[in-house]
Amino acid sequence: MAVREIRLFGDPVLRTVCDPVVEIDDGVRSLVQDLCDTVAFDGRAGLASTQIGHTLRAFSLHIDGEVSYVLNPEIVALEGEPVPTGEGCLSVPELWFEVLRYPRATVRGTDLEGREVVISGEGLLAQALQHECDHLDGKLYISRLDRESRGEAMRQIRTSSWF
Repeated sequence: MAVREIRLFGDPVLRTVCDPVVEIDDGVRSLVQDLCDTVAFDGRAGLASTQIGHTLRAFSLHIDGEVSYVLNPEIVALEGEPVPTGEGCLSVPELWFEVLRYPRATVRGTDLEGREVVISGEGLLAQALQHECDHLDGKLYISRLDRESRGEAMRQIRTSSWF
């Protein structure tokens, strides 16, 4: 279908809690294709629907050269102790901060045929699962920063060329 423009910090859609996908129709199939097309670039690990202006609960992943997607993803398990993990976001470009993330995560959802999908992993995959589910709940990673780091992030955003 198409590579979509990434919505940036300040766009209200990024703060929207997404609605579940209740019917798989041509619109949902098109959304999934757009998510997959838009995430399939080097340096992109995941993309939530809000980041391309939609409010249905769906995201795509691009991990180890594989592009995938999940509809109605829900985190069903987080394992280990949260550890500081370097993180950035396509919707907050040029910033990189340490965020506490669990080292292992499991997400359950469905595919376009309505079949259950379970994705479980560690490292970058675990981080991406948590990051994208946050997006679908209307949260940006900078909201997880400690007070000092969040202040620095906001300073960098205000002085960025894209804001």
